[in-house]
Amino acid sequence: MTDPRLETTHRMIALYNAQDADGYVEHMTDTACEAMYRGAVLREGKEGVRAGLKAMFAQFPENRAEILKSYVLGDTVVLHEDVSRAPGGETFEVMSIYSFVGDKVDRVEFIR
Repeated sequence: MTDPRLETTHRMIALYNAQDADGYVEHMTDTACEAMYRGAVLREGKEGVRAGLKAMFAQFPENRAEILKSYVLGDTVVLHEDVSRAPGGETFEVMSIYSFVGDKVDRVEFIR
């Protein structure tokens, strides 16, 4: 990995897997959001993302995401992930599209 945006997204997934919502949002702009692709905003603002992640981590304490593939084009990073809620439990694939402003993530959109 040599692209700083790719390194940031991989670091964010490591923090997500460690259930470190505070560390995760440190890589985001204050006005960042997480949303469904071309759809509804799920978590708005850095504090909304933090609160939403903490609630999800409480509900799914063994939740993990594994990066299957990574793509970088300009200021956008796309991660293809395999997510599991618990060992032996529900799994699903997701494409996460990270849009950057400078060196911070400003929007994450999910295709599931």
